[in-house]
Amino acid sequence: MRIGLIGTGRIGSFHAGVLAGHPHVTSLVVTDPDADRAAQVAGRTGAAVVGDAADVLAARVDAVVIASATAAHAELIGRAARAGLPAFCEKPIALDLPGTLGALREVERAGSALQLGFMRRFDAGYAAARAAVRGGTLGRLHTVRAVTSDPAPPPAAYLPLSGGLFRDCLVHDFDMVRWVTGREVTEVYATGSDGGHPMFRAAADVHTAAALLTLDDGTLATATATRCNGAGYDVRMELAGEQDQIAVGLDDRTPLTSAEGQGPPAPARPWQGFLERFAPAYEAELDAFLRVVRGEAANPCDGREALHALRVAEACERSRAERRPVRLTEIPGA
Repeated sequence: MRIGLIGTGRIGSFHAGVLAGHPHVTSLVVTDPDADRAAQVAGRTGAAVVGDAADVLAARVDAVVIASATAAHAELIGRAARAGLPAFCEKPIALDLPGTLGALREVERAGSALQLGFMRRFDAGYAAARAAVRGGTLGRLHTVRAVTSDPAPPPAAYLPLSGGLFRDCLVHDFDMVRWVTGREVTEVYATGSDGGHPMFRAAADVHTAAALLTLDDGTLATATATRCNGAGYDVRMELAGEQDQIAVGLDDRTPLTSAEGQGPPAPARPWQGFLERFAPAYEAELDAFLRVVRGEAANPCDGREALHALRVAEACERSRAERRPVRLTEIPGA
C-alpha cells in the first residue's frame, strides 16, 4: 500500500517510522509546513516529500494518516473523505462540537473510513482490564479511578491551541472509562486549578483537574489529570468490584513511591513521556488501521466513538465553568 502522512512533528515522525517499517506499506509520501522537518523524516524513512496536503491526496495514495496541528484535523478529514480515502487521524477531530460534527457528516456522506487515534485501546494493560470487567472477574463494578499526569507543562504557546486539559488529556481517560466498562457516562461534576504558572490563567486553562463521572449503571468514576507531575509520566486506571480489584499501568516504571517501609522502591527509570510509555500501542493502532484499509478488520475506533469522549470533555468544561453537575443530555451529540 502507498500511504500519505500529513504532519511530521513529534507524533508524525513516530508514525512515519512505524509505517515505513510495516510489511504492507510499499511506499510513504509525507508533507509538513516545516519543509526541513519533512525532509529529515523522509531521509530517515525513505519517504517521498511533497509540498502540501493537496499533493499528498493527489499522489495516488491508498490511505492517509493525519498527524498535523489540531486546528487542521477537521478540514483534512473532510478532504480525505471527499477524495474517497480511508483516514487515520490523531485525536481530536476538532476542538469543538460543531467542527467535530461537521467532519463526521463529511465522512458519513462519503461512506469512507475514519479511525481516531485513541491509542490506549491498543495497550495490553487496558485490554486486559476490559476483559476482566466484561468477563465478570471483578464482580459488580462500583468504582473506577483514572489518572493522567504529565511530567512537565507544554510550551505556553501550545495551551491556547490544545482545547484545554479536559479535551487534550482527560479525553483519553473518558474514552477508556467507556471502552473498559462498556457503560456510558450520564453526568459529570468537574473542577480545576489554574494556580502556579500564570500561563494557564492566560490561556483560560487549568494545570490540574478532577472529574466525578456517574455511569449509567451507577458505577462512579473519578478522572484526574495534571501537567505538573515532576516524578514522571503517570497513566493508570484502577477498577474495583465487589469480588476483586485491578490496576492498569502499575509496574516497575510507574513514577510512584510508597510511603510504607515495606513498599516497592522508587522506580530507577520512571516513564518520562507518552511516546515511551505507549509506543507498542501506537504501533498496534496503525497496524489495525492498515488492516481496516485492506478490508481485513472492522474499524476499532471510528469518529462516533471519539465524539462520545469529546462530549464528556465538553460536559466537564461546562461543569467547571458553571460550578454544577452537568448531564450528558445537555451536550449536543448529533
